[in-house]
Amino acid sequence: MRARIYQPAKTAMSSGMAKTQSWVLEFAPASAREVDPLMGWTSSDDMQSQVRLRFETKEAAVEYAAENGINADVQEPKKRKPNIRPGGYGENFATGRRGAWTH
Repeated sequence: MRARIYQPAKTAMSSGMAKTQSWVLEFAPASAREVDPLMGWTSSDDMQSQVRLRFETKEAAVEYAAENGINADVQEPKKRKPNIRPGGYGENFATGRRGAWTH
């Protein structure tokens, strides 16, 4: 069985960082998906593709894979540079603001 261990990125729909601190072990698909000719649904007989395990640390995920004989590739996350402005959000409404405030 092949799998990958990675740390998920934040969703594009929110600015929050929920569910990005844990590590995920996800199995690679063993067979291709098939399209049902009558209904048009996609299906697969691969049950492992539905399994997604979460771990607190990368070491725990690698240890689990080694204990269960899973050949796993570890993908290191690409960390973002934090976007912290010196004044922050409150600076937009400061009374001593130098420039004109427009929408």
